[in-house]
Amino acid sequence: MRGGEPTVRILDQLFSQQLNNLQNAMGRTTERQAMLTGNLANANTPGYKRKDMDFNIVLDAELHPSDVRMQEMRDRQAQMRSDRSSIRLDGSNVDMEREVMSLAETELRYQALTDMTASYFSGLKNVIREGR
Repeated sequence: MRGGEPTVRILDQLFSQQLNNLQNAMGRTTERQAMLTGNLANANTPGYKRKDMDFNIVLDAELHPSDVRMQEMRDRQAQMRSDRSSIRLDGSNVDMEREVMSLAETELRYQALTDMTASYFSGLKNVIREGR
């Protein structure tokens, strides 16, 4: 088995970063979905302030972790961002239509990521088959 160890390391270096990026993006998408469903659940709570994250900034920071500035943005954006504005008399700023649209967008993004992950594993499977 020792002869296969360098091959495994090379494959790990070639493929692990892409898989890590997909995994991180899916995790962040799941976090955003939880925030948005929390907003919907608390829509009628007086004084509740909606929470969200800027997915594009977070994802860009995940893809470029060596960039110090992006790391700082990631740290800031990873925290739940609260919108302090108030659009209703009860002090809440949850707009049901906005939340549902954001949730649909997030679900589409998650589906795209699962499709990309499936394609990744399909390609890996083909590489393994061709190596035999």
